Amino acid sequence: METGAPLPAPAVPPCNCFALRSAARQATQFYDRHLAACGLRATQFSVLANLSRGGPLAISELAARMAMDRTTTGRALRPLEREGLVRIGPGRDGRTRALDLTEAGRQRLREAVPLWQAAQRDFETLYGAEQAGELRAALARVRQIG
Repeated sequence: METGAPLPAPAVPPCNCFALRSAARQATQFYDRHLAACGLRATQFSVLANLSRGGPLAISELAARMAMDRTTTGRALRPLEREGLVRIGPGRDGRTRALDLTEAGRQRLREAVPLWQAAQRDFETLYGAEQAGELRAALARVRQIG
């Protein structure tokens, strides 16, 4: 085998997946900072908000609404259940589990909404309100290709 200079790395164009994931991490951290005062993370806020709009829900229904797999959704629910914010009980049949907000969960969501609204406002101030609307529309289209 011949030794010599290493082969150059292949040219790789900018990666859409990396751009989306890094932007999502930055946005999550931005919202996490705003929500920290009420003890919730952005994902937890989303779980509570989804349950407030449509609960009780089966874990698979919540996972589908949040574009998450069931395992990841289950991991996201554990701390919320431990804190008494979400109740996991029997579902429509013996094979499913239903999720619902507890009164403590509703109260935490009420505390979190003004913080989330501030995050929305600050994001739109920094990014631009019109651009934020266009971004949400573009990301909705991205979700459709999955």
